[in-house]
Amino acid sequence: MLGALIALAAITFGGLWLATPSVGNARQLAQAITRAHHAAYPGPPVPPRFAAALEATEDHRFNEEPGIDPIAVGRLGFDEVTGKGDQGAATLYAQLAKMLYTPADSSLAAQVEQGVLAVKLWASYGGSEVLRLYSDVAYFGHGFYGIADASCGYFGVHPAAMSWPQAALLAGLVQGPTVDDPLRFPAHALDRERHVLGRLVATGALSSAQASAYERIPLRSLLAGAGGCPG
Repeated sequence: MLGALIALAAITFGGLWLATPSVGNARQLAQAITRAHHAAYPGPPVPPRFAAALEATEDHRFNEEPGIDPIAVGRLGFDEVTGKGDQGAATLYAQLAKMLYTPADSSLAAQVEQGVLAVKLWASYGGSEVLRLYSDVAYFGHGFYGIADASCGYFGVHPAAMSWPQAALLAGLVQGPTVDDPLRFPAHALDRERHVLGRLVATGALSSAQASAYERIPLRSLLAGAGGCPG
């Protein structure tokens, strides 16, 4: 029985693989998106602090999974069966697939397509480039597309110079860039920053003492340079 189910799953996935588009144009699509929003492409290298913050809060198995997270998918399926609700299973690969290929579609069919495209992105580009493409096209609120515009716009520093709390604040924006905009809704933004700092503690990137110290830094201090980078 188990063998038959595995075979059926393999056949189904194979059919979906053939039915979904190639991801060979991912760079071109990313470039078109950034140009449409007057953002830089390719953007700067993804800073380690931002990468750690983004992975901790959005996809903590990013460096281990093959584009999709089997554990999260299994948990999602169990939650659907038991009625516990959708905890989410979209990896950073799947989120990038949505941004590039199905930006306006949240249907179940689109989510399945995003999952297949996520595996294709993983196989074609690997984690480091997917992270860069993601950081180039993501919307961070307040009209800022891409990590360079967002870092300069919110903090007045280039991405590589972001502090841990600034990186955490920025990584927290990708799920709700409008409602968590720190310039318009500071309380929401602080909640997201604290959540990300907590995730960084959970993944071992920060100690509890470090996270507590960062939480005490006022938002106005993080945003002191808002308005753009010098030069």
